[in-house]
Amino acid sequence: MKLQSAAIAGLFLTAAFGMSGCQRNIVRAAPPSVSTPPETLPPPATPPPQATTTSVPPSEPKPAPEPSTPPVKPVPVRPKPAAQSEPAPVAPAEPKPAAPEIAPELTPQQQSADEQRTADDIQAAEKNLQMAAGRQLNTSQEDLVEKVRDFLGQAHEAIRAGDWVRAGNLAHKARILSDELVKSL
Repeated sequence: MKLQSAAIAGLFLTAAFGMSGCQRNIVRAAPPSVSTPPETLPPPATPPPQATTTSVPPSEPKPAPEPSTPPVKPVPVRPKPAAQSEPAPVAPAEPKPAAPEIAPELTPQQQSADEQRTADDIQAAEKNLQMAAGRQLNTSQEDLVEKVRDFLGQAHEAIRAGDWVRAGNLAHKARILSDELVKSL
């Protein structure tokens, strides 16, 4: 029993010692002693002596050199225009030429086919808009009507400009949207 109690006491002391931990030792540097020489800094770099055009009498002390600064690039000076008694006449501004329109070259058969297809699409889209004209429309249907009208207006502008390919594309879009509108009624 003594052995058991001694073993238990030993374990208890080991656990207590392990939980207590060690004190944290903080090591601080000793203050500098008088016998230690202070740190010496290297002497400041002095620029090499510059040749001067003026002579300084030997009895007077030389002025301290100014700290060197980076060289400054000279800014070119623009010459001022000579004063004129009368202002020079201003030439009228030439109008810029209109940007050339890029359109594919179509054969007469292709152009007539595009014209017919465009006219058919425009006619069908306008007919579909007339069908929706007297009805109560919801928000999405009103949005479709607005888009169809925009495409039709752009198609008419393209026809006036002679761009049948663009006019055909716009008229086709108007027809597709107007068909969707009629289906939703």
